[in-house]
Amino acid sequence: MIYVSKDGEMGYPGTVTLKVTYSLTDSNELKLEYHATTDKLTHVNIASHSYFNLSGEGSGDILGTEVCLNAYTFTPVSDVLIPTGEFRKVTGTPMDFLKPKTIGKSINDKDAQLGFGKGYDHNFVINKKKAGEMALAATCYEPTSGRVMEIHTTQPGVQLYSGNWLDGTKGKGGKAYEMHGGFCLETQNFPDSPNQPKFPSTLLKPGEVYKHLVIHKFSTK
Repeated sequence: MIYVSKDGEMGYPGTVTLKVTYSLTDSNELKLEYHATTDKLTHVNIASHSYFNLSGEGSGDILGTEVCLNAYTFTPVSDVLIPTGEFRKVTGTPMDFLKPKTIGKSINDKDAQLGFGKGYDHNFVINKKKAGEMALAATCYEPTSGRVMEIHTTQPGVQLYSGNWLDGTKGKGGKAYEMHGGFCLETQNFPDSPNQPKFPSTLLKPGEVYKHLVIHKFSTK
C-alpha cells in the first residue's frame, strides 16, 4: 500500500511517500514493513492501530487476555493523554506487565494514569541492547481459545490500548464493538517525540529512509 502525504498536509513540511507491505509467512506470521522518504526535513512516526480479540471478533471483552510486555519503563501521560517527557518504572504500578497478567487485573485500580484514559493507553519502552534492533515487544495469550500472539519490532516503543472508547458501534459482520472489545499493541517511536528532547528523534531528512518492521507471530497452546 502506498500513500503520498503532500507538503503541508496537517501542518507537516515535505512530501512524504509511505509504502507499507503486508505479508503472511509459512511460520504463521503477519509481517508489516514500512518504508518512507521525504523531500524536506520533517517528522515521521508511523503506527498500525489494528484491534485484536484473540477469542474471536464480537466474542466479548479482552480483559481476560494475558499480556506480557518486554518493558521496564513506560512514558506517563498528562490528563489529556500526551506524554509528559518522563520515564517511569513499571514496578509497583498497574503498568507492570513484566510477568504475564490479564489486561483486566489492574485496569480498575485507583491510579491517575489509568483514570486519564479510562484504562490503558500508554507507550512502553521496549528493552533493547541497541536502537533499531529487532526485539520482542509483547506476548499475548487468550486462555479460552488458546491463541498466542507475539509481537517483534525494530521500533523503540509499543502502545497498549485497551479499547476504552469502543462504544458498541457495529463492525464487520454486524458485530458490535463494545468497550474493551479489542486491544491494540502499536509499535512506534514514542508519542510527542518532537516536543520531548529526551525521546528518540523522529526527524527524517531528505535522502534518508524511514524503515519500520513489525512481526505478529501466531500460535496456540
